[in-house]
Amino acid sequence: MKLIFENKFYIAIICIIIPFVVYAIILDYAERPVGGQAIPVTIEIPRGAGFSRITGLLEEAGLIKHKKLFYLLAKLKDAPTNIRAGEYEMDSSMSPTDAINKLVKGNIKGYRVPIPEGFNIRQIAARLTSSDLINEEEFIKAASDLQFVSSLGIQGVSVEGYLFPDTYIFDRSMDEKGIIKLMVNRFRQVATPDMLKRAAELGLTTEESVTLASIIEKEGGPKEEKALISAVFHNRLRGGMRLQSDPTVIYGIKDFDGNITKKHLRSKTSYNTYRIWGLPAGPITNPGRDSLLAALYPADVPYLYFVSKNNGSHHFSTNLASHNKAVFKYQIKSGKM
Repeated sequence: MKLIFENKFYIAIICIIIPFVVYAIILDYAERPVGGQAIPVTIEIPRGAGFSRITGLLEEAGLIKHKKLFYLLAKLKDAPTNIRAGEYEMDSSMSPTDAINKLVKGNIKGYRVPIPEGFNIRQIAARLTSSDLINEEEFIKAASDLQFVSSLGIQGVSVEGYLFPDTYIFDRSMDEKGIIKLMVNRFRQVATPDMLKRAAELGLTTEESVTLASIIEKEGGPKEEKALISAVFHNRLRGGMRLQSDPTVIYGIKDFDGNITKKHLRSKTSYNTYRIWGLPAGPITNPGRDSLLAALYPADVPYLYFVSKNNGSHHFSTNLASHNKAVFKYQIKSGKM
């Protein structure tokens, strides 16, 4: 009887001690750095990866030891289902707790990418590809996927015009459509309800105002000239004149080599405003805020023509005779044509 009592006592003691021992082991493991030196390691957690694969990737990168203990620690922290996919910057001196916390918080490595005003879809795709953030072909394909474009509230054949130029922080967990959505959402933030209301007051749809803004953007010039350029186009539209904007012609040319010719000006495309009346089929680039505002608030001037002065600014005219003189002075005489 005494023996049985002693056995039960020892078993009870062991049952009490074991959890403390296990807890001590886990606690020591949780806070002990994996390596002695802080060696930087970049690890990418793929979308949809299970926790077993994640621990395998961490082990291969030398960021954890003893997978079973790591899994047990992660379970205690409710981590296995709360890890965000993406690219993480870690180092071998981190403890398992540090690693888990970073993964759960989603401290993903971001890439700062400036998208300049006046970049079109293909230029944006090329820049994002150079940062290894997207597949260029997939981005361009998504940008003109009619169902996807429509889901973004855009009445057009692509997202051209709505990829707002700004400096973004992207990460590798984002796919092509995710990046496009982010940029379009930024456009929605900038294009305020008051701006959309103003477009309606001018008799323009949102799409038409963005198209006009994109032409103003591509015509270039300093900020203070944008409202003047806008006035020229508004005046020509009201007067039943063709817009005759070179950038619209260029946009409709496949593999443009940088030299616009008379043949190009005569080409019949839905973007050639030397041949068609009114606005082109859609935006020709992605305009910034200044160009969007200029399209909605043209200057109150009678100008109908403008020509580059080859110094970043333009000469504006109210009639063809004055315009032709300016063309001769700034383009023909200077050897630009």
